[in-house]
Amino acid sequence: MANTASARKRIRQTAKRTARNRARRSRVRTFLRKVEQAIAAGRKEEALAALRAAQPELQRACSKGVLHRNTVARKLSRLSARIKAIPAQS
Repeated sequence: MANTASARKRIRQTAKRTARNRARRSRVRTFLRKVEQAIAAGRKEEALAALRAAQPELQRACSKGVLHRNTVARKLSRLSARIKAIPAQS
């Protein structure tokens, strides 16, 4: 248990930051799940729309330090490649 006031404050700050980061990471995963489901169902237009919605969330997580920028770039690249591979419905 923390003894000094500064250590107690640090514990409070860490708990607050952890909760915020957990919420951000959860939000990103939800957006990614929507893209994955659309890809799995073979719905190209829906997958593209979901990716466009997910992209700013991923970039925000990157800028806030929740995810590394290379991780975000890799995820976006792989998802867009998988969407391109879906045959266009006629």
